[in-house]
Parts: sequence; structure tokens; C-alpha cells
Amino acid sequence: MVRNSLLLLVVVLVNVELCLQSSCGGEQEAASTEGAAGCGCDKLRRTASGSVDSKEERASSVKYTAAANEKISQMVFIPGGEFLMGTDDPGIPQDGEAPQRRVYVDSFYMDVLEVTTQQFQSFIKATGYVTEAEKFGDSFVFEGILSESVKSQITQAVAAAPWWLPVKGANWNHPEGQDSNITDRLDHPVVHVSWADAVAFCSWANKRLPTEAEWEYACRGGLRDRLYPWGNKLNPKGQHYANLWQGDFPVHNSGEDGYVKTSPVMSFPANSFGLHDMVGNVWEWTSDWWTVHHTTDHQHNPTGPPSGKDKVKKGGSYMCHKSYCYRYRCAARSQNTPDSSASNLGFRCVSQEKQ
Repeated sequence: MVRNSLLLLVVVLVNVELCLQSSCGGEQEAASTEGAAGCGCDKLRRTASGSVDSKEERASSVKYTAAANEKISQMVFIPGGEFLMGTDDPGIPQDGEAPQRRVYVDSFYMDVLEVTTQQFQSFIKATGYVTEAEKFGDSFVFEGILSESVKSQITQAVAAAPWWLPVKGANWNHPEGQDSNITDRLDHPVVHVSWADAVAFCSWANKRLPTEAEWEYACRGGLRDRLYPWGNKLNPKGQHYANLWQGDFPVHNSGEDGYVKTSPVMSFPANSFGLHDMVGNVWEWTSDWWTVHHTTDHQHNPTGPPSGKDKVKKGGSYMCHKSYCYRYRCAARSQNTPDSSASNLGFRCVSQEKQ
């Protein structure tokens, strides 16, 4: 519901349903999160003229498949196997991190990197595809990375999370609005892509989005009962392994890891599967519909519920901080409607065959 009041953001064609959640603890590392809240990016919703997951949207990506005549990204082989998905020590029960369950996934190939702006630009040039952010005319941007000139033109914000602002002209090509460009970030992950946009790219590249199980299996890199892709310590030997928030969210990011917004892909060490940025940098779409109810039965290649309202996203982003939004763990998860887009939301692709 969009209300013309100070309590909720008023944006044409945008419906913001904000429901902040407490941050979560870890499987083996306690978190001081009492009274803390999430970053709010999981509840930025649009109200479109049609269904957010209409048959037309799904079909729109199919026509681009034939255009994939170049190698888009290096992929790495992920050997199939069984792993423990989720956790029995959830910090946010309503996020559906529990219960821990045995899951087997078949072998697949996964992009080593999050899809970059340059790769997405190649897709746009080859197909003429228009993203949903471009169609809507705006997208959500974290206030802390906006120029003063852009902020001065915005008079509305989400009351409970005023760091999220609707910016006219914000899209993959203009990440912080019309006065920004991608010249110096072609090697950064593309942002402001909706689930439908991601599906369209994957289809063009003869790939697909990973299931949540595939994504989490790849994130864990063969490690059992570990919080992060590399283990349980956030900064082993003082080294940063992911692009996250350091400082006091949302007012000050010290940039101790070298970045205050997205970072170039491969800026941090890969996990044991050779995958970079599986947590931090940008959230990544998966193919699964969102649910918080999971069977404890042993499953083989689970794909989530057959329908729903939101799609699952994994990995956290550069906005995540343990004291506020501790979702940069492999077991952590969040969701958005398929037409959502924001300055910390991207994706990577998988395939059953080597590309």
C-alpha cells in the first residue's frame, strides 16, 4: 500500500512495504544484535501494472538465447555432492534459515564472478533489452553513495529506513542517477537488475540462475558447518575476505576493506571452489521462490516451492554489518519481488554444461 504520508515513501509505480527484521547470529560465532534491524533492502517492492512474474516476462528472455555467441564469463566446475544446508542456530527464525538439512546437488558449472557491468553492457548492446528499472524510471539507491546534487532533489524517504531513496534515472548504466556513469566500474558487479533482467541475461548467455541449494552448496566450498565461504573467522589474520560494511551503519563506513560501495570483481580471495564474492559486494538472485518452511527429508536438487511472491537472494552486500544486518553468511537468506532493483543487488549464472 502506498500512502501519501511521512510514514511511507511515495513514489509513482513503487510500493514500499518495509518490515525490518532483527539481525541474525551465526552457526558458531555469536552476534551482538539485540534491538538491531535489517538494512531494509528485502522489502523494497514495486507495484507494476501487471504481474511481477507474468508469462510475458518469462517469455521475453527466450528470444535472446540465439544472441549468445560469445563467452561471457569464466565458469568453474562444481562437483556434485551432499551438504548440510541452512542452520539449526538461526538468528532470524522468520528468515527460514532453519532447520539444517541434508541436501544433494548434482554437478554444475558456476560463474567465477558476479556478472559485471561490462558483461551486462554486452548483453544490452546485442539485444536492445530494456531493464525494469529503466521502464519504471527509477530505482532504489543507498543514500550514502549519492551525490549532494541528487540528494537535494529527493524530498521523500522510507521513514524506518531513510537511507533508501528512490532515484530517478538510476539503473545499471547510471547506478546513482543521471549524474553517474559506469566508466570506472565496468569490472564491478552490475546492479539495479531485477530478477527478470537476470533471467533474460542468463537465457541470452545459454545459462540460468542457480537454485538456492546450488548457490549455498557453492558458497560453502566443501566446508562443513562454517559461517563464511572461507571458515568461521570474519577476518583471518586481519585480512578482509569480502566487501562488507565497517563502521557505524548507516552513518559511517570506514572503508577499512578498501571500498565503501561495490568493489571490482576478484578484489578478495576466492573460496575453495574458486568462486569470488560469494558473500558481500552485492546480493545475488536465485531461481527459487521464497519460503520459510523447509522439509527435513533428504532432498536431491531441491528447487523451492512452485510459486510465490518473492524470489530468494543470497550473499549479502557491501551494506551488511554484523551489528545490523548479519546476512553475509552462507546460510543467511533474504528476498525481493522479482521486479525489485537496488544499488546492492546483482547476480551470477550457472549451467549444466561447460560454456
